[in-house]
Amino acid sequence: MHKTVEVEGQQIFYREGGDKSAPTLVLLHGFPTSSHMYRHLIPQLAQDYHVIAPDYPGFGNSSMPALDEFEYSFDNLAKITDAFLAKVGVQAYSLYVMDYGAPIGLRIAAAHPERVQGLIIQNGNAYDEGLRDFWKPIKAYWQEKSPANAKALKDALLTIEATQWQYTNGVRNKETISPDNWIVDQAKLDRPGNKAIQLALFYSYGTNLALYPQWQAYFRKHQPPTLLLWGKGDYIFPEEGAHPYKRDLKNLEFHILDTGHFALEEDGDLIAGLIQSFMKNKVLIK
Repeated sequence: MHKTVEVEGQQIFYREGGDKSAPTLVLLHGFPTSSHMYRHLIPQLAQDYHVIAPDYPGFGNSSMPALDEFEYSFDNLAKITDAFLAKVGVQAYSLYVMDYGAPIGLRIAAAHPERVQGLIIQNGNAYDEGLRDFWKPIKAYWQEKSPANAKALKDALLTIEATQWQYTNGVRNKETISPDNWIVDQAKLDRPGNKAIQLALFYSYGTNLALYPQWQAYFRKHQPPTLLLWGKGDYIFPEEGAHPYKRDLKNLEFHILDTGHFALEEDGDLIAGLIQSFMKNKVLIK
């Protein structure tokens, strides 16, 4: 189902599948995509679970208010995503977090640990070890929010070539990756005003690092059952960011996959099977 609901004055688009009485999985997308990245996974999981995947403001088919009308920060995206879950009546859930979904979802999990039944982390960072060479120009922007540094990021990260690279770098076989991915994503990035929104979020990403200790404390205290899936060819969030989760999470199922950043595109069936097994054997055990 393809639905829209109003949340705090914004129209939030979401995809939903499965029986609402079944255990819920919330799928939180990354940059520069949307719930489109879960279009194949949702029907696979919806056979057994209630699955819901929203688009954040500024992404996909949700509202895209201008910068002077909406605060594009990770704090605010987490706030509106949390409000969205309340609005649609989802009170207990497992979270699939990827890329931007990690700082959004982990804010929600740390604030409401009693609601989170399990975590599925796919190429989403919560440790300093996970921010390597890719992040150098973004860190420069955190240090100096100048037009020159902004232009460097736009030229490096917001073009069709960059979006295609995100999907194809580090994969086993580029011919298995549908170009629909970067065509759909780039059409949204190319909307008037959207690149400024993405720059605001690149800048806001710097606020996530200060919260890493808080999220790690959440892991240690609450020990949510966790399935970690990581494409080892990911240059954005390299494998070094995956292993530190072992320090804090004791009930951790750990898989390094031979693919790239958007692991679902090449290993979607494998991932769906791992999630099914994880939910049955780790999350929903009586």
